[in-house]
Amino acid sequence: MKRIQAVYSHPLYQEQFSLLTDVEKNRIFCRHTMEHFLDVARLMYLYNLEEHAGLDKELIYAAALLHDIGRYEQIAHGTPHDIASAQMAQLILAETGFADTEIHQIQDAILHHRGNEATGATPLALYLYRADKQSRNCFCCPASLECNWPESKKNLEIDY
Repeated sequence: MKRIQAVYSHPLYQEQFSLLTDVEKNRIFCRHTMEHFLDVARLMYLYNLEEHAGLDKELIYAAALLHDIGRYEQIAHGTPHDIASAQMAQLILAETGFADTEIHQIQDAILHHRGNEATGATPLALYLYRADKQSRNCFCCPASLECNWPESKKNLEIDY
């Protein structure tokens, strides 16, 4: 997956990931680490295989790697991270060999990963939303009592 490695190695991605890692280093709640990004990608890929959706593996991994990359922008400047992530994805994906149609699919998934599973959403967007939530281990989190996530979004048992 050369294009995925190119996304990860892209200077803007590396800059934003470093800023995000630094600003979240003392965060007691779920962090937006490479483990989170890859957990989301792997869950999405499992859904894809199990449901025979036929999505391209690189689209799945690109959406997962980029869906929260705008979190630093949200923390530092108040821009919603789905919007900041989609904007950064446009530049990064265009410079790493993704076609315009692929970029639009990935941006759409990123822009919808925070909302409810809406009717008419693409499988990529639905998988990203679902995997982002199910990648969190709320059932064993030491900060779960202080977390402001609604109970309906928390994973309170082992499930995927």
